[in-house]
Amino acid sequence: MEPMLFVNLPVVDVARARAFFGRLGFSFDAVFCDQNTACMRVNRQTMVVLHARSRFAGYAATPICDPGQARETVVAFSASTRQDVDVCVDGALAGGATVLREPEDLGFMYSRSFCDLDGHAWEVVWMDGSRIPAC
Repeated sequence: MEPMLFVNLPVVDVARARAFFGRLGFSFDAVFCDQNTACMRVNRQTMVVLHARSRFAGYAATPICDPGQARETVVAFSASTRQDVDVCVDGALAGGATVLREPEDLGFMYSRSFCDLDGHAWEVVWMDGSRIPAC
């Protein structure tokens, strides 16, 4: 079996976070969802698990940071086209997200980023591998 990746994030309101990401086109694995957890599929081998802060505290060995005050990670995922990057980030912003950084366009790569309703940083990237400049 191919290794799987589970990114676990604390959220204030699981239902609100699930609705936000659902509007961006993500689906959820009902087997691993309840009122305190939403298991969001990125692809077959990658999940983002959104936990109520109290449940997440059981996984964390240290206090939970406030992502609005400090950045622990930026969760990045790819999009199939430049337009898909814009559709996703525009949808996130329309749903209450905030801009993390200005868009970056390197010709062969285009990215935009946002902070979700809980302050977690996300980056959506499109890349054309055939256009990557030689070193």
